[in-house]
Amino acid sequence: MRRANGSGNIYKMKGGKRRNPWRVRVTVGWELNQETGRCKQNLKTIGYYATRAEAEAALVAYLECPYDLDTKDITFKELYEKWSEDYFKKLTSISSERTIISAYRYCSALYNMKMRDIRVYHLQECMEKGYVIPDRGNEKGKRRYASACIKGRMKSMFNLMFDWAYAREVVDRNYARAFEIGKDVRIQQRREKRKNEIFTAEEIALLWDNADKIAFVDMILCGIYSGWRPQELSILRVSDIDLEEQIMYGGMKTEAGRDRGVPIHPLIRPLIEKRYTEAKEIGSDYLFNDINGQQGTYMTYDKYRGRFIKAMARLNMKHHPHETRHTFITKAKKAGMDEYILKRIVGHAINDITESTYTHREIEELKEEMLKIKD
Repeated sequence: MRRANGSGNIYKMKGGKRRNPWRVRVTVGWELNQETGRCKQNLKTIGYYATRAEAEAALVAYLECPYDLDTKDITFKELYEKWSEDYFKKLTSISSERTIISAYRYCSALYNMKMRDIRVYHLQECMEKGYVIPDRGNEKGKRRYASACIKGRMKSMFNLMFDWAYAREVVDRNYARAFEIGKDVRIQQRREKRKNEIFTAEEIALLWDNADKIAFVDMILCGIYSGWRPQELSILRVSDIDLEEQIMYGGMKTEAGRDRGVPIHPLIRPLIEKRYTEAKEIGSDYLFNDINGQQGTYMTYDKYRGRFIKAMARLNMKHHPHETRHTFITKAKKAGMDEYILKRIVGHAINDITESTYTHREIEELKEEMLKIKD
């Protein structure tokens, strides 16, 4: 039976032994021949099938629910570029974006695969065998395989990418959510997750002794006596600092953490004032700057992290940037700081509806509680 014009066609390809000889094409437009006045169909191939029955089913499915043929051959890399452009706009922190980018680097085995061809075993094998080759450090030029924590990030990224692809009919099934991370990976994740260690009194004293001698030690001390997240501290603007009221404004990541006020502790007031003056002198919008920076003077979390690591190495300490925040919270609790004020200062959510909705803490209250931290 002959098909109606514009409803596609099916035919068996000739020549050689083909595994899928039945070709299905659909009409995607018409082209007018100016000389003859006749219209010609523009056809596009849906796919190739083993039997005529499979080909008929594929054509019927397309005609009942047409999909974008330009996306059916999209690769993992191409989809990542489209998805990440959309997804990154929704993120509120640079660290979240960096987590996705680092996980994607381990997926080179999937880059050129068509999304519609990727199955569970491809994703699992990528997580097990995925690697990067660092261009610096002790592992320069060597393969670095994904750690348990990286595997967890890869799985989360796969879930999100396939969700996005399924919603746009790029794939007909979310294979990323068809499997879970193995028990052995979860156990290894717990082992890899290093317990936070706060700065000891002796270490803090050593930091004070070197505040003017080692670059960015002053910034580390500001983190210890303010509770800012490292990425929040890194991007504080000069306009965020009210030296007259002795308070800083900023924050990110969560609703409770954004646009919050943090009193300037008297111990770090000279450090903040010095940075403020320097920023004004060089015309920077940011409080913390690196005048010797090769990619601009302003700070980012990545820049701060690199300088933090160098400072720790010079002082023979073993800490990571977030431990300044843990140190502040520990100090505040030991000093007896009001629980709700502490949560407001560090940007933690307050579950008590009366406190979060009806209580308006004045700046002076925050300052008084901050003064409970004596050393």
